[in-house]
Amino acid sequence: MKLALFDLDNTLIAGDSDFEWAQFLIEKKALDRELHEARNLEFYEQYKAGTLDIHEFLDFQLKPLSRHPRYQLEEWRREFIKKKIVPLIAPGTRKLIEGHMLDGDLCIIITATNSFVTTPIALNLGITNLIATEPEEKDGEFTGKVTGTPCFREGKIQRLENWLDQHNLTWLSFLQSWFYSDSLNDLPLLSKVTHPVAVDPDVTLKKHADKNGWPVISLR
Repeated sequence: MKLALFDLDNTLIAGDSDFEWAQFLIEKKALDRELHEARNLEFYEQYKAGTLDIHEFLDFQLKPLSRHPRYQLEEWRREFIKKKIVPLIAPGTRKLIEGHMLDGDLCIIITATNSFVTTPIALNLGITNLIATEPEEKDGEFTGKVTGTPCFREGKIQRLENWLDQHNLTWLSFLQSWFYSDSLNDLPLLSKVTHPVAVDPDVTLKKHADKNGWPVISLR
């Protein structure tokens, strides 16, 4: 068996679904533009620089989910996926995924973005296995908090190993493993697989990939 892991934002899609979701809510006037737009941009720059405080960010990102009923959020999400995300799917994404699926590899999207936003994106790409940051729910509604370990940096390794354990698997279950990512934040997990691949990488990841002889590809 072989394992194929895919980061989502700025890897399979040419943009950041976290950032785009907040901007979409601002457009819908569900968030106040003056209060949230600058903060959204600030967090995005921190993420790209590798300085993001994930808990501070999740407090910002998940609170809007608690301010609106689930049915309204799901209605907005359908529009969001159609109008904002589908156009961002990188041209080479589906071919890459299909190649691994044809080889019979276990394909998983693993992302720091919360599962409410990313579940329909993964399904649109034909991948049913998703490991994402999980927003807390109570009686079917979101509380605005996170549950469990955020799927970010070293947390991606922990969440992946927990997922594998739940499916009676370990790293040793796989002869080969791939992880495709654009971000310096994914260096911990990239260093765990047998085939790390930098996809349209940021400057830091590009340097690291070049130094270590990792493949560098573009899906755009």
